[in-house]
Amino acid sequence: MPPITYKEFSHYMARYDCPKEIMIKSDTWIVKKSPNRYDTKIPSEIFYEYVQDMRERMNKGMRISENAIWEAAVESLVMMSRGGKKSQIEGEIVGKAITDFRKRYRMALRKGTLDSAPDLDVLLLAKELKAGVVAADEGIKVWAERLGLRFLSAKSFPKMMKEYLKYYE
Repeated sequence: MPPITYKEFSHYMARYDCPKEIMIKSDTWIVKKSPNRYDTKIPSEIFYEYVQDMRERMNKGMRISENAIWEAAVESLVMMSRGGKKSQIEGEIVGKAITDFRKRYRMALRKGTLDSAPDLDVLLLAKELKAGVVAADEGIKVWAERLGLRFLSAKSFPKMMKEYLKYYE
């Protein structure tokens, strides 16, 4: 596991009050290794697909931005024409517009794609080690499959580990 990913994992386990003995075992069992970013080869087609995907997402994000501005502007003008106060417009219209915009923008730009360096590290390390990937992240799943890597959902991973451990103990 890349060190940055292990750090996220440790914070997650601590946040959910994982027993200390399990934290010690995970620290012992999980090998922390940074991917070799210089020698791990990725087909140029994958890079091309990623750039194309990001371009489409940016264009979609721009359309979402434009729509949010138009909607807020029209609603603000209507409220002003009815005697609405600036503070009322800011609270009811602008605040709601920003909240809705962030939700739609995040969905358009981040869901189903690589959106962080740790995500990329996970994929590069798996490719380098010819290993599978365990994650709950949809973007990691999509790009793991594009890279021809084995993928296992984080939901099913604990059950699988319990089955393996039956034969180990």
